[in-house]
Amino acid sequence: MKVTLFITCLVDLFHTNVGKATVELLERLGCEVEFPEAQTCCGQPAYNSGYVKEAKEAMKHMIRTFEHAEYVVAPSGSCATMFKEYPHIFKGDPEWEPKAKALAAKTYELTQFLVEVLKIEDVGAKLKGRATYHTSCHMTRLLGVKDAPFQLLKHVEGLEVMPLPNAHNCCGFGGTFSVKMGPISEQMVDEKIRHIEETEADYLIGADCGCLMNIGGRIERKGKPIQVMHIAEVLNSR
Repeated sequence: MKVTLFITCLVDLFHTNVGKATVELLERLGCEVEFPEAQTCCGQPAYNSGYVKEAKEAMKHMIRTFEHAEYVVAPSGSCATMFKEYPHIFKGDPEWEPKAKALAAKTYELTQFLVEVLKIEDVGAKLKGRATYHTSCHMTRLLGVKDAPFQLLKHVEGLEVMPLPNAHNCCGFGGTFSVKMGPISEQMVDEKIRHIEETEADYLIGADCGCLMNIGGRIERKGKPIQVMHIAEVLNSR
């Protein structure tokens, strides 16, 4: 099976190990991974900030870039969700709406792809310790991927996954929200960290690097002994 990797901006620029883990995991499970070097941002930050015209140019570029892919897989529920939004954004456009629909139909978040397409729940991962999982807003509420991460994590040998209190509360990142509303974002992420500490977890696991960057940065600033890991890194642990 040929898989085209949509790396996302945050993975490409700040969390390269997540990209490596994603490729290694997919290849170990029998996928042929290709990486279009022409890919850029999906347009989400500009679109969410109201710059629709400018964002559409980035979106058209991404549609062209992934036009010939069989499956598009992203280690990010948020960015995968943005691809799913393209048909709505280009609705009524005779040229771009069909192309947007084609891209949306073949796009998957990583854990969604593993469980729903590859039909795999046990990837042979091993990680000893106690963990809790942060459910990111876009991935659960918009993309609708809720169970796949837990189905995969329960098969990680040596890992005890604890339920996170108030798990569905936002961590305060929200893309540009954390920049525009810094004081509010700070209070939200501090609340999230208090709930993480209640689980006595060694690891905080998530599937969106935006959330992990926000929570992880605050954890580091507060000097908390909690390791932050993307689920791709966990599933690639041997």
